[in-house]
Amino acid sequence: MRVVPALVVIAALGVPVARIPRPNPTGQRPPLTPHDSALHVLNRLAYGPRPGEVDRVAGSGVMKWIDAQLQPDRIPDPEVERRESSFPILGKDPGDLARAITVVRRQRFGTRQNGQDVGPPGRPLLLPADSQAALHVRQTMGQLQQLAVMRAAISERQLREVMVDFWTNHFNVFFGKGADRAFTPSYIERTIRPRAMGRFEDLLVATAKSPAMLFYLDNWQSVAKGAEPPAVARMARLDDARAEQMLARMPQGLNENYARELMELHTLGVDGGYTQQDVIEVARIFTGWSIERPQQGGEFRFNDWAHDYGEKTVRGVDFPGGHGMDEGLRLLKLLAEDPATMHHVSRQLCARFVSDDPPDGCVDDAVAAWRRTDGDIAEVLRAIFVSPDFWSPQAVRAKVKTPLEYIVSAVRAVGGDPDTTPRLAQVIGRLGEPLYAQPSPAGYPESQEEWVNSGALLLRMNMAVALAAGRLPGVTIALDSLVPTTEDAAALIEAADVRLLGGILTPHSDDVLRHEVANVPDPVAARALVIGLALGGPEFQRR
Repeated sequence: MRVVPALVVIAALGVPVARIPRPNPTGQRPPLTPHDSALHVLNRLAYGPRPGEVDRVAGSGVMKWIDAQLQPDRIPDPEVERRESSFPILGKDPGDLARAITVVRRQRFGTRQNGQDVGPPGRPLLLPADSQAALHVRQTMGQLQQLAVMRAAISERQLREVMVDFWTNHFNVFFGKGADRAFTPSYIERTIRPRAMGRFEDLLVATAKSPAMLFYLDNWQSVAKGAEPPAVARMARLDDARAEQMLARMPQGLNENYARELMELHTLGVDGGYTQQDVIEVARIFTGWSIERPQQGGEFRFNDWAHDYGEKTVRGVDFPGGHGMDEGLRLLKLLAEDPATMHHVSRQLCARFVSDDPPDGCVDDAVAAWRRTDGDIAEVLRAIFVSPDFWSPQAVRAKVKTPLEYIVSAVRAVGGDPDTTPRLAQVIGRLGEPLYAQPSPAGYPESQEEWVNSGALLLRMNMAVALAAGRLPGVTIALDSLVPTTEDAAALIEAADVRLLGGILTPHSDDVLRHEVANVPDPVAARALVIGLALGGPEFQRR
């Protein structure tokens, strides 16, 4: 196959470094046809259409398809269920993983004596990167990442997969931080996934009690001033020296990390009307929300000895003294019902499904549905999907795909079949979005400015060309039934346009493809080239 310099093609296609232009961004557009509407919802509520799916959705009814996606448990998904058996991580008990990570840590770092790390007898303090201990961590991460990619690529419950990704970023945790290597799988599978289409309050409480979140934002070590665990008091009666050492290793004082991110990111938003004193008061409320030791399973635990039982006031609301874990649950309910939270989260949902800078009308419709249904996520989404802003010409192809969306949509477009190895997930990582590996509590960004630059476009083009040639690791494709080979360049490009892009190829891009394929006499190579360039071009970058 003829190799085309990707930067030359990118330049020829007219893709600027800073932005991927929207087709005809200011001109008048005719009303959406059923075909256009089906393509729009498959690019927004799903990870792009599979071969023939646009016509199927248009034929059966776009709104009927949306209604079904809003009730994912009623959608059969046998192929995903069959493939999930190939991911051993799904059968692992969170406690077993936590204990395994503890063993790994001891193997790698040993214990501490007199303030110094001491390696295991007869072993180096740090094991080689290719040791069984290190491999265990990498395999856990690889399975978790590829499981998400597999589901996104082939699941019939597409909107649920999109929402799992949305909430994973909204309530982000970082797999690479210590014990979260053990806690993250359960966080995704048992905390986020079952509640992705439920009530926001339920999801908020579940994340607050999640060991992954408690560890990631350090709340597990937040204790009231002067709090002392009972074990230290018991030890002090027997051995003052051991008690002092034990106390030195115990959490000391208030930690504000979770309290701050709870209000800034998870609920009210940065302009939600809270102060630094509110952060301190919220941190006091969540003292004692902690985690069992990994050897005991690493589950959520409320330590009453660590809790601050004094009076507190958060944003003018009094929390009387003498209360324990219940005041944290009360606060979470208040935050979930706060108008600032409704607006903040609704705006983020509109940014995901409508445009990077969502119109006020969309946000208002979502907030109204939130109030009406007590934060039912599915009904908030429904309000967005029936909003005029969702269907406006300004919203169509207004979003640039993230690396996850780009790779999965390309695989779906060519009818690709991902395997169960982590190779396809690693491709997404190379494009800049390694799943569950974002250190920032804000998660991965939504706006196109964060994803589009010359290096990213070059990598995307290379990945697209490799996919079309059958050389992208982790996925197999069969193009014969999708775009038949032909020596007629115009017919080949038209077929690729209709079946991969939904008929949106611009005249300029058409000219570029004709020019590039003109000197490729082999029909099979020509087909792979056209498909690769179409998937790497500006039309496919948008959704």
